[in-house]
Amino acid sequence: MIPFDHRKYRPGPVLAMPQRQWPDRTILKAPVWASVDLRDGNQALLEPMGPAQKRRLWQLLVRLGLKEIEVGFPAASEPDYAFVRWLIEEDQIPADVTIQVLVQAREELIRRTFESLVGAPRAIVHLYNSTSPVQRDWVFGSDRAGVKAIAVQGARWVREAAGRYPDTHWSFQYSPESFTNTEPDYALEVCEAVMAVWEPTPAHPCIINLPATVEVASPNRFADQVEWFATHVSRRDALILSVHTHNDRGGAVAAAELALLAGADRVEGTLLGNGERTGNMDLVTLAMNLYSQGIDPGLDLSHPDEILAVVADCTGIATHPRHPWVGELVYTAFSGSHQDAIRKSLKRQTADAPWQVAYLPIDPRDLGRSYQEVVRVNSQSGKGGVAFVMEREYGLNLPRWLQVELAQLVQRESERSGGEVDGVGIERLFREHFVREDGPRRLLSYRLIRNRHDQIEVRIGDPTGDYTLRGDGQGAIAAFVDAWIGRAGQAIQVLDYQEHAIGAGTDAEAAAYVLLNLDGARVAGAAIDRDVVGASLKAVLAALNRAVPVAAVDAPALDEAVAA
Repeated sequence: MIPFDHRKYRPGPVLAMPQRQWPDRTILKAPVWASVDLRDGNQALLEPMGPAQKRRLWQLLVRLGLKEIEVGFPAASEPDYAFVRWLIEEDQIPADVTIQVLVQAREELIRRTFESLVGAPRAIVHLYNSTSPVQRDWVFGSDRAGVKAIAVQGARWVREAAGRYPDTHWSFQYSPESFTNTEPDYALEVCEAVMAVWEPTPAHPCIINLPATVEVASPNRFADQVEWFATHVSRRDALILSVHTHNDRGGAVAAAELALLAGADRVEGTLLGNGERTGNMDLVTLAMNLYSQGIDPGLDLSHPDEILAVVADCTGIATHPRHPWVGELVYTAFSGSHQDAIRKSLKRQTADAPWQVAYLPIDPRDLGRSYQEVVRVNSQSGKGGVAFVMEREYGLNLPRWLQVELAQLVQRESERSGGEVDGVGIERLFREHFVREDGPRRLLSYRLIRNRHDQIEVRIGDPTGDYTLRGDGQGAIAAFVDAWIGRAGQAIQVLDYQEHAIGAGTDAEAAAYVLLNLDGARVAGAAIDRDVVGASLKAVLAALNRAVPVAAVDAPALDEAVAA
């Protein structure tokens, strides 16, 4: 039997704070947001991001409105060093964005870090060393004086190195790593010693970052530690108090939110919470928490599907469908009583009144979503098991977003007929609405040239005639979308694509499913074909058939269309 003995553990540190103020405070504005996706988040991946993924994620972070972005540990990683140089040399840093880099308190690493930042208009150099008793005693074999000396010497090296590059506007940040397990008075002592070297002023403050490197206690205990530090540190007006929480106990967001009540000015985290062990603080969740309370988060989170797609592509980590605020099923009600309450509330909700709809804490439309009812149709009562029936009877593993939409169609059919919708009926609805084998557009042929940049030539038939589209991109779907955009001039984004074999063996067919964003509207398509590439192209075409009338795009005369 595996031993399971709670007696070998001790509760996290408790700080005596009888006069604590944070429980009676209210957050009135958003903090300074700092993304660590490209450093802390990247470090936690089984396969770290490549250059293309880093650039794509960087561009997303900038578009969302993040102004401080930690971009790597350039002294410890050549890929990180190269990425920092790309940002600077290719002029990729907007005027209002500051990059941040991490470095240990070692002279050679600090020297290399500053070399990586040559030419940067602004930069935050983030210095850290571990301060907790277990780190001091068991890892470094040092005492309190020795660990403080490491921090002070590191601070001196940082200040001296910055002086050699006067053209950059430098900001300094210090983290006593494992702050939550460090004696409060000692953490304060080390930070005071670092600030004595840096001599921050209200006009040029430094950043003191208090990390819950490992979450060891409940969020209220962390808030006590932050408030104690904020009320005991000197030069409070000359420092920006930052927190960096982790999710070992599942409280990273709560700990950061309470830390803001306790006096923190700044929060570090990652999009959707990727990070070491159970993850970092989720920037999206905390920002949406504030938004739901009527506070402008200062970030543009109105297109969550883009965030989900980019993060999944860059990290290889899918987002749970119940993820707070942005998960696929967050605004979907399965319960009949919930559906009834939501319907009644929506009928009474007016545009000029504060939002108060049962079971929906925010208006899904704010995130480009819509409320969805899903009634499950089973083989006996006609109310449940759509996905189960499709997999069991037809070998089709439908993505969740397609399950949701198909279940709605099945429910409407059940209500119309007043009886059961069996597997044959469900499969018919699936083909009629998503596969669209009857067109109006049909894939006649295609030619794909595989190279570093794929090129495609697609022959399409529709009521106006036959025509050829040409495009290029990374993969067949991207090339086809490029070809369509070139003809239709329509904004298209592939939000999700999935495929699988139906059965086994060389004769197995392929099923392809695609979810597109067409000018802000989400539309799904599917296809089944013996050719995997052909299935993917047909799935995109099926979605276009559902959303775009032929006349809207194919208006040219027949001879012009053929000539194209």
